[in-house]
Amino acid sequence: MGALVNVVVAVDGGGSKTDVVVADAASGAELARHRGPGCSHHAIGVPAAVAVIDTVVRETLAAAGATAEEVVRTGCYLTAIDLDSEQADVHAALSVLPWARGLVVDNDVYALLRAGSDSPDAAVVVCGTGINGAAIRADGATARILALGQRSGDWGGGSGIAEEVLWYAARDEDGRGERTALRAALLQWTGRATVRDVITDVHTGRLEVSSWWSCVPEVMRLAHAGDAAARSLVVRQGSEIGVLAGSLLARLGLEDAAAPVVLGGGIAASGDELLLSATASALQDRAPHARIVVCRRPPVEGALELALAAVPR
Repeated sequence: MGALVNVVVAVDGGGSKTDVVVADAASGAELARHRGPGCSHHAIGVPAAVAVIDTVVRETLAAAGATAEEVVRTGCYLTAIDLDSEQADVHAALSVLPWARGLVVDNDVYALLRAGSDSPDAAVVVCGTGINGAAIRADGATARILALGQRSGDWGGGSGIAEEVLWYAARDEDGRGERTALRAALLQWTGRATVRDVITDVHTGRLEVSSWWSCVPEVMRLAHAGDAAARSLVVRQGSEIGVLAGSLLARLGLEDAAAPVVLGGGIAASGDELLLSATASALQDRAPHARIVVCRRPPVEGALELALAAVPR
């Protein structure tokens, strides 16, 4: 491959992985793609997160046969960029790196949105380990939530559902609540003999609720098998996704627009019929003309489109 004149760097950084694409700035042709570990600054701190991103970007540039001096635009769309101060801190830490030219740092929901739709009016909800969302309007206006968990009004994702599984299981075991297959499932996931053991170990720090976040597909399976508690959780999650999307569109005056609502993340994009039915029902009440789009493209491709669109022509 001959010498490159101009390239763009696109980064989609999440809690479990960091994807980077290097592409030709003129044609948009992808030159190299690489994946590294997660880069959530909430989990590992800003310096460590920046080190992860730097390593993966350098590896991708090398694979593309490009140098840092040939980068004309860098778009970093990262998890946990929820506050203006977080955006400023991460931007400042990345901006000193030689490849961070024309740097944009923003939340990864925007990469997912653009990977799922090219509409100028749209909303996006990502529901995986947690839940987050945003909406955009053709004039550049945006709407976001803080996405800081229960304290900012959020519910759901693997973290929220895991907590509710424990609640249902506890009430099953001590007789306060209904019988549910979630109790046996929780004991299998944790290897404990009783729910009391699970609660005690969580309370004392010997067990993390996050250890069964990934078991949400089993909750969906139990819901379809007829377990009432599991079904209520799946329906609640689907409704919450629709409520979030509808509220974001309404904040931009798009509640009557035929806007796409892009869904991503392991839960929202699972394709579960019960979940999507609840999402559609909640969305119908708030934004009746909106349409659900389950994103099948990697979000880093949306990050690349945003980076390419910002290249001066």
